[in-house]
Amino acid sequence: MTKHILSIALASMCFAGFAGNKERIGQAGANELLINPWARSSGMGGANSAFASGVEAFNLNISGLTGIGKTEFNFTNVQLFSGSGISINSFALAQRVGEQGVIGLGFNAMSFGEIGITTTANPDGGQGTFRPQYLNMTIGYGHAFSNSIHGGGAIRVVNEAINNVSANGMALDAGIRYVTGDNDRIKFGIALRNVGPKMKYEGDGLSQVVILQDGEFTLNQRAESFEMPALLNIGAAYDIYLLATPAEEAEEDAKAPSDYKITVAGTFTSNSFSQDQLRGGVEFGYKNYVAVRGGLVYEAKGFSALGNGGRVNANTGPTVGMSLMLPFKGKAESGFSFDYSYRFANPLGGTHSFGLRLRI
Repeated sequence: MTKHILSIALASMCFAGFAGNKERIGQAGANELLINPWARSSGMGGANSAFASGVEAFNLNISGLTGIGKTEFNFTNVQLFSGSGISINSFALAQRVGEQGVIGLGFNAMSFGEIGITTTANPDGGQGTFRPQYLNMTIGYGHAFSNSIHGGGAIRVVNEAINNVSANGMALDAGIRYVTGDNDRIKFGIALRNVGPKMKYEGDGLSQVVILQDGEFTLNQRAESFEMPALLNIGAAYDIYLLATPAEEAEEDAKAPSDYKITVAGTFTSNSFSQDQLRGGVEFGYKNYVAVRGGLVYEAKGFSALGNGGRVNANTGPTVGMSLMLPFKGKAESGFSFDYSYRFANPLGGTHSFGLRLRI
């Protein structure tokens, strides 16, 4: 069973064409849903969709929500494209309900800072400022059907507001994960994200007063509706335990892991309204004290010369990150954690993510 599932995963990741949907590029909105704010997973470039646990699973594979002990809190601040003035604040919490279930709640607020108001009559501004803001709230549930099979679903409410104009929408996520091997070394996951009805901008900001010879008239403009940025993640991961003790090496059935672990992960992302992406990442961890990680996000023609080369997403290329953890005494999976990641975004400035996590 495991071999068949892994074969399908690897075939999908390695041989799926990087076709994307070139004819549909630019037809979707709410692209803030494609930005992963969480520092741990973004440090691997999102390659860890098969093993991201807790609230970080909101943006990769919701089935990973089951990977907590009892309670988890997470707050992250993202400085998107350094120097741009764009930031994202994310807060989420998850609580175990019963032995198999976990419910989670997450909030994301994306701010663009203050922007000067300009008009055709006053192109230089001087008319005040406005603050565009994107908000979304996610409610998710994960369930462990067995020690090997985990599933989950989430509903996301989306709001975008730009100076008397706003759009509201809703999207659904669903995911499943399969775990096997000694110490759950092998992980495989599939997740469908951002599936929902079209959104459309409405509001007084679409009205304009037109002065003609016969008097003043109010012109009500109509905004075109747009799709949600739906995508499919297919991921796999494998844990490698290092420096086993001589006693462990001598025992054929030894299953106790060492304190040093390397996790290799990969994810293929099929975007409905953009180029497909292939993500790879590696994480090295020592007990529950420290972890360093790196990743690479490849998009079709993403590394062609110094230009775009057909690339439509700035968040491609290398990623790095680290975590410093302070576990509670006697509780290996509980404690405080400081997480950081940096994502290159050529030709824009890189993206910094700073996170604080508490697990009880």
